[in-house]
Amino acid sequence: MGNRSWALILWVSLSLFASGSPSPDNLQQAFPIVEPDPGHTKLRLAREGLDVIEKITTPIAVVAVIGPYRSGKSFLLNQLLSLSCSKGFGVGHMRDTKTKGIWIWGTPVDVNINGVRTSVFYLDTEGFESVGKSNVYDDRIFALATVLSSVLIYNLPETIREADISRLSFAVELAEEFYGRLLASLIIKLNNYKYYAFDIGQDIAFEPAKLLWLIQRDFLQGKSVQEMVNEALQLVPNTNGDKNIDQVNQIRESLAMMGENSTAFSLPQPHLQRTKLCDMRDDELDPTYVLKRDQLKQLVASIILPKIVQGKTLNGKEFVSFLEQILDALNKGEIPSTGSLVEVFNKGILERCLKLYNDMISRVSLPLYENSLQQYHERSRELAMKAFDEQHFGRHHAKKSAVQLEEEIDKIYKNVILANEYQSSKLCESLYTRCEDKMDQLQLLRLPSMAKFNAGFLQCNQSFEQECVGPSKINYKQRMLKMMGKSKSLFIKEYNQRLFNWLVVFSLAMVVIGRFIIKFILIEIGAWIMFIFLETYTRMFWSSEALYYNPIWHIIVAAWENLVYNPVIDLDRWAIPIMIMGALVLLYYRCYGKRKHGSRSLLPLFNNKTGSTRPRFNKYRLCRKYHYGKMVYLQEPISMSIAR
Repeated sequence: MGNRSWALILWVSLSLFASGSPSPDNLQQAFPIVEPDPGHTKLRLAREGLDVIEKITTPIAVVAVIGPYRSGKSFLLNQLLSLSCSKGFGVGHMRDTKTKGIWIWGTPVDVNINGVRTSVFYLDTEGFESVGKSNVYDDRIFALATVLSSVLIYNLPETIREADISRLSFAVELAEEFYGRLLASLIIKLNNYKYYAFDIGQDIAFEPAKLLWLIQRDFLQGKSVQEMVNEALQLVPNTNGDKNIDQVNQIRESLAMMGENSTAFSLPQPHLQRTKLCDMRDDELDPTYVLKRDQLKQLVASIILPKIVQGKTLNGKEFVSFLEQILDALNKGEIPSTGSLVEVFNKGILERCLKLYNDMISRVSLPLYENSLQQYHERSRELAMKAFDEQHFGRHHAKKSAVQLEEEIDKIYKNVILANEYQSSKLCESLYTRCEDKMDQLQLLRLPSMAKFNAGFLQCNQSFEQECVGPSKINYKQRMLKMMGKSKSLFIKEYNQRLFNWLVVFSLAMVVIGRFIIKFILIEIGAWIMFIFLETYTRMFWSSEALYYNPIWHIIVAAWENLVYNPVIDLDRWAIPIMIMGALVLLYYRCYGKRKHGSRSLLPLFNNKTGSTRPRFNKYRLCRKYHYGKMVYLQEPISMSIAR
């Protein structure tokens, strides 16, 4: 029996727990979507209600009711939804702590708005001015309901107090920041031929909710409810300069200017016995109340529109994402502000404007000179800021987003400057290395030529001046001048000595060629004269340096330069091929040229026949013979034997 009793108690407990926890499977009930944190100062998301909303695929519209604690908000929502207190939102003592935060009715009302099927959700908010809560918490509830709703019903009992007007400061700021933003598109012309299209069609007006003043009062003392609202919004004289009165008067002025975005409606008390309203049917309620309630339903249906954020309607998942962004913004500071919301809405615009700047500055081919890069930066920055000015939300609080955009642009520009310096250094370093290698090659010329060195020197200098650009050019130009100056000094220092050695070798080579190869005595004599001059002059004047100042040496140098490097041929490059070709021609001439022209060797040719034990030589002799009475000369071979 004991085990059965414990099992029964456990089953009952689980049943009560299950019945007390809202289930997303049963949508005919209210679900929390936002609840207070443990400190009751900030808000946090409640997953149950969000799961319900995320299932909606059609556009969403929201009707929210705000007002003081125990002002009949939940009962009013049940009346608008045609629900009893037992089935709809809990009323009074039936809700207890479950009413904290913001609740949503799980089943949306499907309506047709301008030919579009729209799901209308009804929100119940925790009343403000209750015991144990801070004003900051009430402000966050009020602000969140203002942003989320399409129609905001401000439920006030009896009259409009100055405190009720002060609570609308957030709604007024929202209207001033967001009301009346228009769809725009921007096409930015980069130059005469290229265009960059920047589409901002997804950012249109974020209009605050339609404000519906709902005054629950039996007697209006001969005034219409709109007259009552207008009277409450009249400026209060402030002869003493009270700051609080000035602030409330500013709100009054703004609310008066929002006349097109607000309306007023009065609703009499449904019955004198307010504690028994949940138990009464419509036929037991005051007929005037029932009539006015039905008129209120029609009014709400006539002014409601789908929730539009940044140019598009929101389905369930998009609405939840929007709610998360707004809640993060409202929880960011100690006090909820429109500035934090402006930052949320401007975040996407700021990112696209930043992308616009980044795309434009990325099109620049680096490296560039600093002033040219600065011009590109200024032009791109101006277009990005212009795009932000065309699109941004908020009239007053957008300055922070604009400053943030400028800071982000400056960060990108600093990175571009570093990239430009790197690319400039990389380019100039490669040009410097190339010229350095070129100078080293010119130092190792086989045939020294000042003209060729100067031509290479000039080519390096010109290519560096033309190709090296950017901030690193100045430093590398100084290094370039030092390196090329040292190379030129070293080349000039060794030039005369190398040329002298080459001329000595050249004179000896021409002596050999003139005597033994070409056998032309003038070439041999000239070569000997050059050799004797070079060798004796240096010994007569003690050193070869004295030779370099002699006019004859200058003539020799000029002749050498014209021979070695000229527009026709670069002898340093073609010296070896020319020498090989000359050697081949000479060899061919020596071996085949004289025989082709009839010359014969004066020595006997060696002839070794097979089987012969002694070598024999053939020799020709000239013989005279008579042939048919005439004398002719013939060559006749003579065989001779050589003794061993």
